[in-house]
Amino acid sequence: MTLRASLVMPTWNAGPLLEEVLTAVDSQPGAEALERVAIDSGSTDGTVDALRRHGFRVDSIAQKDFNHGATRDLGIERTTGDVIVLLTQDATPADRRWLPSLLRAYDDPAVDAAWCRQIPRPGCNLILRQRIEGWMGDRTTLGLQRVPPGTTFAQLDPMAQLRLAAFDNVASSVRRTSWAKYRFGWRRFGEDITFGKRVIENGGCIAFVPDAAVIHSHETTPKQEGKRVYCDHQNLFALFGLCVIPDLAHCKRAVRDGGAHFLAQVRAEPGLTAEQRVELEQWAIGYAKWTAWGQYLGANHDRLRRRWFGALMALVDRWMHRP
Repeated sequence: MTLRASLVMPTWNAGPLLEEVLTAVDSQPGAEALERVAIDSGSTDGTVDALRRHGFRVDSIAQKDFNHGATRDLGIERTTGDVIVLLTQDATPADRRWLPSLLRAYDDPAVDAAWCRQIPRPGCNLILRQRIEGWMGDRTTLGLQRVPPGTTFAQLDPMAQLRLAAFDNVASSVRRTSWAKYRFGWRRFGEDITFGKRVIENGGCIAFVPDAAVIHSHETTPKQEGKRVYCDHQNLFALFGLCVIPDLAHCKRAVRDGGAHFLAQVRAEPGLTAEQRVELEQWAIGYAKWTAWGQYLGANHDRLRRRWFGALMALVDRWMHRP
């Protein structure tokens, strides 16, 4: 049976990179039959016109109504495919294998969802590059994520639960019948990993497809990374009870050891000018500080809110979640 595929893309002022992404989608084998729906949050830069030129039906919502989970659910509701491919506006399919490889995963009727590898963009900061390649590119063969026979999801330690539930909506796909059971729901952050947990803890299966890859990375500041890590680890603690930095002493050691580790990476990198090396060393030190504090404060947020400085933590939380 040939599965019909739909593509859903949430957009907002995507800029010139969108044309590259859409052209790469057009080049995929089978792209001519791909139903395309975009949910746009009030773009004013020509994004909607570009989407329509490339065959998308564009439905608009107010920017204030955008939500990472609910907006994707809305887009899926407006499609008809058996498999729905989800792509962000800045993730470029790396080659013509992307779409066929993702769809091929559903030849296995047990697969509920599939996601793919990410390749950093040229010129990506080497520390961010290694993080992306470590998390997204650490497998070279098709991986089927499911609870091992003879055990339950709840019996696994938090890190094992996370590895099984790993799922990333930068470039992913879901079987319609599975989405109907689990949906993404209203989530301001981490709708993908939350969905992944629902699938796995209910006995489902997620496929990691390394032959499908997108080119995707961001140039960010250490502060931006710290805020992202805070939100991430707040979510991971709520979902899995994962807390890698349990107290202030561990946080201080993480700042120290992380700084030494990242500096060693910078100093081992060939081909940098003296100016580039100094700039990257400063970035690495800031990254170590911000990400360590982000992990500590994010995972321990609920506990710290119950202390005498709870009002301060509430302010920190609002600031961390602000774009």
